[in-house]
Amino acid sequence: MRQLRGQERVITANRQTSWAFADAFVAEDEALHGARERARELGLRSVSPGTGAALRLLAGAADAKAVAEIGTGTGVSGIYLLHGMRPDGVLTTVDPEPERQQFARAAFREAGFATNRARFIPGRALDVLPRLADGGYDLVFCDGDRLESLDVLAESLRLLRPGGLVCFEGVFADGRTVDSAAQPAEVLRLRELLRAVRESQELMSTLLPVGDGLLCAVRRG
Repeated sequence: MRQLRGQERVITANRQTSWAFADAFVAEDEALHGARERARELGLRSVSPGTGAALRLLAGAADAKAVAEIGTGTGVSGIYLLHGMRPDGVLTTVDPEPERQQFARAAFREAGFATNRARFIPGRALDVLPRLADGGYDLVFCDGDRLESLDVLAESLRLLRPGGLVCFEGVFADGRTVDSAAQPAEVLRLRELLRAVRESQELMSTLLPVGDGLLCAVRRG
């Protein structure tokens, strides 16, 4: 990597400070802190506060009543999504590890959500998603196996109503997505995902620089 000089260093430092400020801008309660701590204990990576706030905002803007989440984790992203959804909305969350979903269930309860606000389905995303209803969801949030990204995108488009949103977390891959050095298969798949979403005539997309990168797209009507 070439060494940054003068103004370039200032710009880079300012951007990093701004990103840190954006994450610090979001106040998190005890339920979120607890869910984050459980994720750390399990060696899991949670969405950043900035990413969570973006998901909450998008769910609110979509007036979302039905949201599908791929990758339950310990419930951090789910809490944000539920806070943005309608009071009668239901989050359907999928994860291959039932133990994680038990932690998330407890986190949702601690956050004050009734048990009927979330539907937990254990299993691999590509085994579960085909069983969900066509056009039945306002938003699909994807934070699962990166190698399955393109297949998950196809399933998500089937699930979304016209005007619905699909979001993919972690598309920066800690900077590896734009690194010209040789990269593992999961990073190459993320590049394919970015290209597919950007070039799709069915989607209107943007890439939000929050957390580790949040790829968002609206399904055109």
